[in-house]
Amino acid sequence: MEINRIEISNWLKNLQDSICFSLEKADGKSLFEEENWTREEGGGGRTRIIKDGNVIEKGGVLFSAVEGIAPDFLFKEKEHSISEPTNENTKPVFFATGVSIVIHPKNPMVPIIHMNIRYFEMSGGIRWLGGGIDLTPHYIVQEDANYFHTQLKNVCDKHHKDYYNKFKKWADDYFYISHRKETRGVGGIFFDRLNEEDSMSFEKNFNFWKEVGEAFTPTYTTLIEKNKNKTYTDKNKEWQLLRRGRYVEFNLVYDKGTKFGLETNGRVESILMSLPKLAGWEYDFTPDKNSEEEKTLGLLKKDIDWIANH
Repeated sequence: MEINRIEISNWLKNLQDSICFSLEKADGKSLFEEENWTREEGGGGRTRIIKDGNVIEKGGVLFSAVEGIAPDFLFKEKEHSISEPTNENTKPVFFATGVSIVIHPKNPMVPIIHMNIRYFEMSGGIRWLGGGIDLTPHYIVQEDANYFHTQLKNVCDKHHKDYYNKFKKWADDYFYISHRKETRGVGGIFFDRLNEEDSMSFEKNFNFWKEVGEAFTPTYTTLIEKNKNKTYTDKNKEWQLLRRGRYVEFNLVYDKGTKFGLETNGRVESILMSLPKLAGWEYDFTPDKNSEEEKTLGLLKKDIDWIANH
């Protein structure tokens, strides 16, 4: 039986439940608050926000499933284009569902994490899977970057020998703040429009896609446990705010998910949940020579092999 949108949506809802439960346990104090919302043109979602916890300052785990007439921008911009424009009298309809996560920790020694996995279909037989997961440490620790990428490579290698290198490169290019000439963090994997290709059927890619989603909890809770009790200073907190500022710049200027949500009349509060509670900018900031801040800036580059370099 062909995998359908209902099966995919139900799996995503269960994933949201599982991740929220695990993050509450890892935080040890705060619980997620849920808001259900509907979209006037069709569909809706359930937004879950956690804040002011022992570990998590602000975070969200969102599920959405929206549908309706495909918005015009999907056919106009190269990065969003999903097919050739059709006759105006027969505008296609679309369906999109996914889970999006961003966690901003309290302790600057715990990294920010983001994951999004999504499914898109449109009349005319178009359907594909997409997703990505990336890590944004305020201070880059080689051991943690190695661990993170090793977990992702293990998932990729189970399904396709080329996926890790291909999707790691894609993430390096995607999570790049062009105007700063630096990556957002240590990257991860990013992929889009997976359907059928070479030896990979849609079903095989669906299994890969699910394992990416399932890898989130064990990977991130391990990093939380390792770093949550590390001591930090006011200087570390000030640096955390500056790095969050860079995170905001990326999400508001470049992130396709943010753009898709805003241009499909999504729920603004849910779309912008990815932004931290507090962020900072300082004019022409330059870190001290040989400081941990300077070291981190020096590692915000594309094409670093975090596994081999450890």
